[in-house]
Amino acid sequence: MTPQFTLKDHFHENRLINDRLIFAAIFAGLLFSIVMVRLAVLQVVEYEHFESLSNNNRIDIEPLPPQRGLIYDRNGVILAENIPTFSLELVPEKVPDLEMTILSLATLFTMTAEEVEQLKLSVKQHRRFQHVVVRQRLSEEDVARFSVNRHKFVGVDIVGRLIRHYPQGALFAHAIGYVGRINQRDQQRIDLQNYKGTLQIGKTGIEKQYEDILHGKVGYRQVENNVQGRVVRELYSHAPESGEDLYLYLDVNLQRVAAESLGEYNGSIVALDPRTGGILAMVSKPDFDPNAFVTGISTKAYAVLRDSLDRPLFDRSLRGRYPPGSTLKPFVALAGLESGVVTAQSKNFCPGWYTLPGKEHRYRCWKKHGHGTVDLKKSISQSCDVYFYDLAHVLGIDRLHGFLDLFGFGRQTGIDIPNESKGLSPSKQWKRNRHNQAWYPGETLISGIGQGFNQTTPIQLAHATATLAMRGAVLKPQMVRARRVAGQKIMTLIPTVSNESLPMENSMHWETVIESMVEVVHGQRGTARRVGNGMPFKIAGKTGTAQVFGIKQNEKYDAETLAKKLHDHALFIAFAPANDPEFAVAIIVENGGGGSKVAAPIARKMIKQYFGMVADE
Repeated sequence: MTPQFTLKDHFHENRLINDRLIFAAIFAGLLFSIVMVRLAVLQVVEYEHFESLSNNNRIDIEPLPPQRGLIYDRNGVILAENIPTFSLELVPEKVPDLEMTILSLATLFTMTAEEVEQLKLSVKQHRRFQHVVVRQRLSEEDVARFSVNRHKFVGVDIVGRLIRHYPQGALFAHAIGYVGRINQRDQQRIDLQNYKGTLQIGKTGIEKQYEDILHGKVGYRQVENNVQGRVVRELYSHAPESGEDLYLYLDVNLQRVAAESLGEYNGSIVALDPRTGGILAMVSKPDFDPNAFVTGISTKAYAVLRDSLDRPLFDRSLRGRYPPGSTLKPFVALAGLESGVVTAQSKNFCPGWYTLPGKEHRYRCWKKHGHGTVDLKKSISQSCDVYFYDLAHVLGIDRLHGFLDLFGFGRQTGIDIPNESKGLSPSKQWKRNRHNQAWYPGETLISGIGQGFNQTTPIQLAHATATLAMRGAVLKPQMVRARRVAGQKIMTLIPTVSNESLPMENSMHWETVIESMVEVVHGQRGTARRVGNGMPFKIAGKTGTAQVFGIKQNEKYDAETLAKKLHDHALFIAFAPANDPEFAVAIIVENGGGGSKVAAPIARKMIKQYFGMVADE
């Protein structure tokens, strides 16, 4: 059998190979085109996006919080400073497992369950890119412990910061106030951009009122990080602007004398310079240590302060409302003179009680057997209630209210720290609006001696006293005297705010009342005559005793049988020198008894301190 041979079809094979090559070339070209297009998109179209992502992995922009401005007293004694410290902080978005990290930190630093819950709450209150403080004021041991274990805590680091410190402790707690951690409420009212990196903000007092000046402006720096997140180098920085320093009218030595003079009593003392309105001392007792609030006070410690019956967190100087008692009498006397109801020579007989025409109810004088015949000067120097019962009755409550309004009773003084109360100066319209009741003549009588519905704050009483001292020149109380840009020597004085002088028909009426107040301190029968002993100048003053509760017609006040909280409040107002005043003060001692025995001696100590005299032994 003849073998068969199959001839190759070279044409077909070549064509098949060529088709495959062409297909492969087209496929390769297509793939190459896709790659090139993608490269073009990545390197041209999306260049900025990926460069940003790359830089975010490698480059960080860190905020540089400004240094908070310092606060000084009138003599340059520092009242609020910044001290360096280390704090442990985390950034939530950088922490892989936040729950586990918090538990590990709690174990490492022996944190309580309360501290852990507070930390978790703080994390929720902050944005994920913001620093959250785990613990402040780390000790050297704390720093060393974390440094050894740092590799276990991604997104957690030790940060060096300046924190607020109050070297005078509780002495200026209410006046200066304190700073605290920024919370959600704070975030709603601040410029978040300017507070990046800032952990604290002013919460009360001057720290809150002057927050914008004290805080400064945030800076930033651009840094390059390695894969572990450590800073390799700084690429660029813009320095923050420190907050301005504040210089106050407050005098640390005068403040200390006032606080120590109150002793175990609660109460308030406000002293000011009547020529400028500058607050020289402002004490509210009991007080507290503001340093406890800077880094966050524990719930237990705060509860002790909050729930105390003595209310140490309550600022009595601005918000305490007290009956002014007999310290109101000089103002009532001036109202009588200006209204033409009485003259300096007008006399009245005090048998120890007063009755309204046609009535039998007796309104008693503090002196059981009365003062006898008294004129205006004696009525003030000996604090005769009967004289002022009659004067108030003739004036009427509305006329008295209108005159007291000129001195700021029942109104805010406008002092440059927040949360001031209005107090209360009653009128017929007020009672109708508040209680839907008519005003009774007997209520006018007790208003004339500073009791009844009358309520004044210590700052109001001090302000009114200063206005009286200046013969009607009204200056707004002011805490801050000057401000200074950090690093500069020149201070910018803050101008005093002066209102129009009070309109008086006869300028001699001022002198009549002030001479009567001088008699209180320097007269033989003045209720505060011990204050003036040995003084090189005349002091004008007025004692006051304010009842805490009402006494029935036939009852007698007996302090020995009453609980301390039911004792009368002791008050005293004064200014010196009487003819050219530089110093005015209002003192309220809660449950202190008589103003002449408890409050007046405090004024003597403060006057001696202010004018550089030797203190009494």
